[in-house]
Amino acid sequence: MTKLYRLYVKLVSKLQSPFLLVIRLYWGWQFFLTGKGKLLHLDKVAGFFASLHIPMPKFNAALTGSVECSCGLLLLLGLGSRIATVPLLIVLTVAYLTADFDKVQHIFTNPDGFLSATPFLFMFAVAIVWIFGPGVFSLDAIIAKLRGQKKG
Repeated sequence: MTKLYRLYVKLVSKLQSPFLLVIRLYWGWQFFLTGKGKLLHLDKVAGFFASLHIPMPKFNAALTGSVECSCGLLLLLGLGSRIATVPLLIVLTVAYLTADFDKVQHIFTNPDGFLSATPFLFMFAVAIVWIFGPGVFSLDAIIAKLRGQKKG
């Protein structure tokens, strides 16, 4: 039975890099599109940020859009993945604490509200790449292999 379990784990483990690739491609592209949308409609986004009492709304809208675009593309490519996830996690944390603060406040009394908030799936995907790395199907892995380093 132990041998069968080890074989099962070995087979399932082979899904890790394809899974990470799918996450990076899908969510990297979503970040890019979201950031591009913010940059193309900067005044509208700045107005929304102002309604949330975010200081310097136009600057922060441009900064957020730029982070989402650039880090989204890096995520998509798997280049500097663990570094690119940090600014995205910061942007998403700010999004939760401003636009969805009520959902953060009630995370334990109404977890469905927290989990259904727009930033959640973005944050979850970014956290997966931050923790597990981009996988072998990434520029990070290719660069590491060329440099003779361990992947990931």
